[in-house]
Order: sequence, then structure tokens, then C-alpha cells
Amino acid sequence: MAKKKQKITKRSKKIREHGPEKAIVYLVGDSPIVEEYIALCTSHGYVAVYNLDGTSQIPPHIDRKLARNSAQIPGSVSFALELTNIDLERKRKNLEALDKALPLSTAIASSSITVSATEQSSWINHKSRLVGFCALPTLSTTSLVEVAPTVFSPAETVQVVQTFFSSVGKEIELVQDRVGMVFHRIVCQIINEAAFALQEEIATPQDIDLAMKLGGHYPLGPIEWADKIGMQQVCAVLSALQRDLGEDRYRISPLLRQMALSGLWWKRM
Repeated sequence: MAKKKQKITKRSKKIREHGPEKAIVYLVGDSPIVEEYIALCTSHGYVAVYNLDGTSQIPPHIDRKLARNSAQIPGSVSFALELTNIDLERKRKNLEALDKALPLSTAIASSSITVSATEQSSWINHKSRLVGFCALPTLSTTSLVEVAPTVFSPAETVQVVQTFFSSVGKEIELVQDRVGMVFHRIVCQIINEAAFALQEEIATPQDIDLAMKLGGHYPLGPIEWADKIGMQQVCAVLSALQRDLGEDRYRISPLLRQMALSGLWWKRM
């Protein structure tokens, strides 16, 4: 264990001393989140190697010299991001592949809002390398990142994660390793309650959003928020919370589930 900690500490030192331009970040997961983090990493000088299918659209402003699509995981990766929230079987395969291919000194930050980071660490052999964090579409633009160490995470791995996020302009807040984490749990519950109100024809989507922005001083209304995050992502978080806690308050509104499955028809309401 001491040798592993020493290697992880060296990797953190490399990112900190040599700068992002000397480091490769490998990204895999749900395409909207991967695309956002490619932009974030390359804008701060990292080389972003990612694994996306051919239908995904990488923002045109990204420096193509710093980003490339590859199913093969390079051995020189300094940091890895696993960004899957919806398909947990695919997430498990991604983590197993990362754990097998990456040097022991490379930490993995994995989205842990639909499955705890500790459960994820049980899927891989080198458990001490994994730390959970929050990842939903559009939220990569916020200045704060919630980070959830597992029961296996040494302080050295947490330091690597903090060093990485600091290098891309983020602050971290350590939270308990629980499904939904903090902000996402609350926002998704609000969206779900708004969907129940919409389903009961209490108000239109526009009026619900306006009421929450004017009455609650929200930057976005709950329907607007759901649209930006993605209905499927919201449903994935709520399903995970209900599965983890077994509480009816996380039961997904039938209308919200329908909105997630059938696209943008609701915008005509």
C-alpha cells in the first residue's frame, strides 16, 4: 500500500509541477458530459484522449491538436475521468478496462451520482485509485465540484483529484459517498416535483419556471434545468436514489419519464 501511495503522489506532483500541457487525460462515458470535459481539459492545456462513438459532436472551438478519439487507452495517461450515469453495465466495463490498462499511479475520478464510488471500487482490482465526483451535463461550468472519497481512498488519491480540478479552475467540496450527492439530489427532486405539478395541470411549464425564478430566486426554472441537464440524466439520478433509499419521494413522475423517452414534444405545451 505504501508503494502505491508513493506512485500516486508522484503522479499528482507531475500534474502540479509540469503543468497540464505535459499531461494526458483520458475521458469515457455519456457523450454530453464527455464533450463538456474535453472542452474544459483542452482549454486548460491538457491533451484529452476520449472514447466516443462517431455520432457524438465535439465542439468546433476545441483545439484538435489537444483532443483525439481513441478506443485504446494510452499508457501515459496522467488522469482518467469516467463519466457514465445512465448505463451502469457499460460504466462497469469502462472502469474495468481503465483499471487494467492504466498505470497504478493514475487516479480515476468517476461520476458517482447514480452509483456510489465505493460500489464502483468493488468492480476493480486497484480500489485505492478511484474517487467519486459529481458529473451532470452543463454543470461542468460551475466553479464547485463535489468529490466523494471511497472507504478505500487514501489521502494521496484525493490530493491527485483536488490537484486536477484545481488545475482546471475548480474548487472541491468533500461530501459523503452517497448516491445523488448534494446539489444533484436536491435539483432532481425539484424537477420531479415540478413534473408532478405539470402532470396535474397546476400550471404550464413556462409558468412553473417563472414562479420558481421569481419566487425562489432560482437562476433557472426546474423545467429549464431539466432540459439543460437532460431528462434521461435526471431520471437516472432519481431511479438511483429510489433504488438506494427505497423511499417513495424519489418515485419518478410518469410525465417526467415520458418526457425523457419522447423528446421535445412538451415544449409545445
